[in-house]
Amino acid sequence: MILNLDPSFQPLGQEHTIQFKSFTFSGGEPHIKILSNLNDIDEVSVTTRIQSFNDMGLLVIAIDALRRMAIKRIHLLLPYMPAARQDRVMITGESLSVKVYADIINSLNLESVTIFDPHSEVAPALLNNCKVISNFKFIEQVIKDINSEVILISPDGGALKKIYKVSEFLGGLSVVECSKKRNVKNGKLEGFKVYEDDLSGKDCLIVDDICDGGGTFIGLAEELKTKNAGRLYLVVSHGIFSKGVSVLNKYFTTMYTTDSFKDLQEDGIVQITLKELLQ
Repeated sequence: MILNLDPSFQPLGQEHTIQFKSFTFSGGEPHIKILSNLNDIDEVSVTTRIQSFNDMGLLVIAIDALRRMAIKRIHLLLPYMPAARQDRVMITGESLSVKVYADIINSLNLESVTIFDPHSEVAPALLNNCKVISNFKFIEQVIKDINSEVILISPDGGALKKIYKVSEFLGGLSVVECSKKRNVKNGKLEGFKVYEDDLSGKDCLIVDDICDGGGTFIGLAEELKTKNAGRLYLVVSHGIFSKGVSVLNKYFTTMYTTDSFKDLQEDGIVQITLKELLQ
């Protein structure tokens, strides 16, 4: 049986789904009521997308409701791990937010927790019984859609380890390394570098896990063009796009993402569903 807490997100399919009602009380507390009869059921898979702490609250009370219905084994598919980017404490006074979320999830005593293309190795290390879905098949499908030879672009040092694994999976595609700096005074990104003198008009595919505001990719796109790059493509596993996509469309022929965070219907974006990747 499957409990899809986000009704528009059904990566495991629509068969054998658990019916429920949920709402938020006027005081801000989420509430859930499981409607399906779960007698003789001892294993359930829960899927969700977390965009707020209220979504996390709904997950927690949903697990509690299932436990009270005598469900013994519960699996969680949570493709976008919340706070995965807050995986270190930079200055005194900050929270190690990814551990806070992981501790809450671990307290649920789940049979397994599956996440998709995590930001770093920290989240999988913190989560009990964690399973990781790599971005390999996602990138493979994107390249088939582009249908032309591309160079893989690593936007920064943090992406290097993963992008070489992607390259190996795809048969050894060329990789170009890049870097950037963040101005500690104003927080702005600057100092973008592409470690290739001349890209000779070749098409480039920037590969990363998350696009939030998009500043990294705009700065990198501008620098790639100074190195004679051809068409630019962007692929991110988790598309937040908090500042919209119109500015990014000026730089990229096409952008690719999944529905791990939210559904998108925007010009210039191709969204590949987790359901497709899990088949």
